[in-house]
Amino acid sequence: MNSRRSIFAFAVVFFAMLPAVLAEKPNLIFILADDLGYGDLGCFGQNKIQTPELDRMAAEGMKLTDFYAGSTVCAPSRCVLMTGQHTGRCWVRGNSRNTDAQTLREKDVTVAEVLKQAGYATALMGKWGLGELGSTGHPNRQGFDAFFGYLNQRHAHNFYPEFLVRNHERVPLKNVSDPEWIALKKEKNYPDDGAGWATPEGRLEYSHDLIVTEAMKWLDQQAGASEPFFLYIALTIPHANNEGTRGTGDGQEVPGYGIYAEKDWPDPDKGQAAMITRMDGDVGRILAKLRDQGIGENTLVMFSSDNGHHKEGGNDPEFFDANGPLRGMKRDLTEGGIRVPTIAWWPGKIAPGSDSGHPASFADFMATACDLAGQPVPEEATSVSFLPTLLGKESEQKKKDYLYWEFYERGSKQAVRFGDWKAIRRPIFTGEIELFNLAEDIGEENNVAAENPEIVATAKAFMEKGHEPNPNWQPPKKR
Repeated sequence: MNSRRSIFAFAVVFFAMLPAVLAEKPNLIFILADDLGYGDLGCFGQNKIQTPELDRMAAEGMKLTDFYAGSTVCAPSRCVLMTGQHTGRCWVRGNSRNTDAQTLREKDVTVAEVLKQAGYATALMGKWGLGELGSTGHPNRQGFDAFFGYLNQRHAHNFYPEFLVRNHERVPLKNVSDPEWIALKKEKNYPDDGAGWATPEGRLEYSHDLIVTEAMKWLDQQAGASEPFFLYIALTIPHANNEGTRGTGDGQEVPGYGIYAEKDWPDPDKGQAAMITRMDGDVGRILAKLRDQGIGENTLVMFSSDNGHHKEGGNDPEFFDANGPLRGMKRDLTEGGIRVPTIAWWPGKIAPGSDSGHPASFADFMATACDLAGQPVPEEATSVSFLPTLLGKESEQKKKDYLYWEFYERGSKQAVRFGDWKAIRRPIFTGEIELFNLAEDIGEENNVAAENPEIVATAKAFMEKGHEPNPNWQPPKKR
């Protein structure tokens, strides 16, 4: 065991001897959508796509209106969620074909490990993206007792894959890959990672449905258990099949358009809407199971998205006003790329129909989970619990000095939020800092840096403090 994990294990034993924060350790479920925009849900302003179950979840729980993803693309956002470290400190800071840059290390401490140490049963169903078979980043080596789904992000683009993964084994499915993809894969020498698309006749098992079914089965297995549980459901929709888009022109893979079939919309938009409504129904099924099992009042359920909406697979985000009042989308550090629709549900603990503008991010999930389980927060985490906010105890809520992001695609950029101020610098370290007052300008249309040099200086100091060097993620070379 490395030194950091040894220290953490000692702290776990020490804190276990202290009085528990709550009389009983609650169960914890985190449901993560993929590429869902801030304005994609009815309770966040959507008026074309129907999301009655998530709207009900918000009516019974709390909307977190100023909640942020860990990053503006998949892998780093999930790394932040799991480790409680923002992208200036965590290991995975972008999507990369460099295996080392995409793989959690043995010394990284995840929220699943923390909760497992606290006596929780742990499971991940869905998309991981932080370590392949045999690697240090595999879910079973990062605190999860059970895993079913996708390890590889490109694999997760394919909703009718030839296989999924259960723990350390590939599970064959009945789907049949398109010959065009098979030929392209051979020609380009693509890896055997499960990416691609199926023939129309070969679309037999929809991966999203399989993932939700596995999650429901796992919940059934926990019924009556004496230990609490942590279930991370990392859904793959409404992400597009990027490879499939190139092959078929429509990357919004879904078994049917459902209530949108007769709409006078382009097929990719029908598919996008159908994906979101399908996901909505499955969230409703999960909450219904908790009610039926009589454990809803001892289970905190959080729903969120890994980043802002996308313009992939042929869908038109402007048609759905998918980012609501926010500027930008996936791969941007403007609000539309990182502020995400988030709901917390915990009957009897969270006030129904409440909402909070407390600024928090994926990094803060770690400390919140530790708070719930009576555990110490790992030393390396940049995490502050938002449990007081959830419980309506705003006067007890500790506020962070700042929230921080850095991102290395498209020339690189970094951003920081502190209070109502939001600052963005492009390129990272050397660009001019733009400054916005989100209380007055949520769309980030008016750069007020020139009028507020002292605030800009504060933002610059936070940006410098937030970044820690990482050998896999380097700023662009000066010319």
